[in-house]
Amino acid sequence: MPKIKTNRGAAKRFKKTGTGKIKRSHAFTSHILTSKTRKNKRNLRKGAIVEGVDAKNIARLIPYM
Repeated sequence: MPKIKTNRGAAKRFKKTGTGKIKRSHAFTSHILTSKTRKNKRNLRKGAIVEGVDAKNIARLIPYM
């Protein structure tokens, strides 16, 4: 069987944790930050775990990570 190519766009956006879950970063952090509260911007800096519904599809895109 040939190797599966990693989707490079997905590889830049997602990482796997030690337990195999998939980490992601939040959206809405790049511009128009003046209208967002300090607390909101602080919480957007933190990572998040991908929901189970999407995790299977993303795991296919990053098979060797």
